Amino acid sequence: MHSTIPLGVVHRAATEGWVRDRDPWPHGGVLEIPDDFRARPFHRSEALAGGLTRGVLQGRRFRRLHEAVYCHVDHQPSFEDRIAAARLALPVEALTTGITRIQELGIDVGPRAPLHFVVEGDLHLTLHDVFLHRTVKAPPNDGTSVAPEAALLAWCAEARMIDAIAVGCELLRLGLLDLDLLDRLLVEESWRRGVAETSYVLPFLDDRCRSLPEAELLAYVVAAALPTPDVNRAIELAPGVEVTPDQWFGSWRVAVEYEGSRHQEDRAQYNADIDRYAAYRRHGVAYELVTRERLRSPRSVVRTIHRTLVGRGYAGPPPDFGAAWEALFRPLATGARPRTPR
Repeated sequence: MHSTIPLGVVHRAATEGWVRDRDPWPHGGVLEIPDDFRARPFHRSEALAGGLTRGVLQGRRFRRLHEAVYCHVDHQPSFEDRIAAARLALPVEALTTGITRIQELGIDVGPRAPLHFVVEGDLHLTLHDVFLHRTVKAPPNDGTSVAPEAALLAWCAEARMIDAIAVGCELLRLGLLDLDLLDRLLVEESWRRGVAETSYVLPFLDDRCRSLPEAELLAYVVAAALPTPDVNRAIELAPGVEVTPDQWFGSWRVAVEYEGSRHQEDRAQYNADIDRYAAYRRHGVAYELVTRERLRSPRSVVRTIHRTLVGRGYAGPPPDFGAAWEALFRPLATGARPRTPR
């Protein structure tokens, strides 16, 4: 004689809309899997309290993400799910840090694995696709994640200079970077990993760039020692005709515009771009368009900008692809020297 599903489980199945799963109930019958356990990672203790069993969790319908942390086999964990799963397996005081914290803030840059967490103390714990940093003192945090300033420090300890510049500029643009708090970290907690690298890159940050690629493009122009452009400043080409170029070389009436995918996908933006380029042509402005694909060849982009400037009368030196340029593509940790904090 087969056992039946416990009454409490049957009642929940009827009242909470559970769906039938193929895993057999260990004592006979068919187990009902709650919808909630199909759409997110969860801890074993929660599953047991919800009517599942250890045997079912170890069966074919679930997969283990970390020790005692599971998700349904049909669920593909998102970035947020992976963070949630790691939190379930880590001590409650573990904080997202570095590039993972920066990605949590909505900045799409860097690798999504491993996830980076930091914990105060000498905890040694190995989790799949999770890097757990240890520190003698927790950085400023909100209880679950380190402050953006501390995340930038951790990121700069590992990042190439060009990537650190782009992320720092974006944090500034979004109003997420408190420079006073960052200064205090650099001065009062100078022992922290990433302090020398962040101090080095700080003078290169600019809050006027409207995107990561725009910040990257500006860094290339500056590092190659071309004239420094105005950035996203409104320019009057003629009475009543105002535009805002990404970069504006006013002495030569040359504009440089970055064209990301949004410029093609957003029809309003697309038409605004067409109108702006027509205004450039009508009023004798030379302009260069830099796409995402072209930005992958930064030397070529800089040479193109230089040729356009020369065509408009620029008589300065050609692009310098020497030490300052090469430093952009190396990890900050290989050459950064402490600078006076802001």
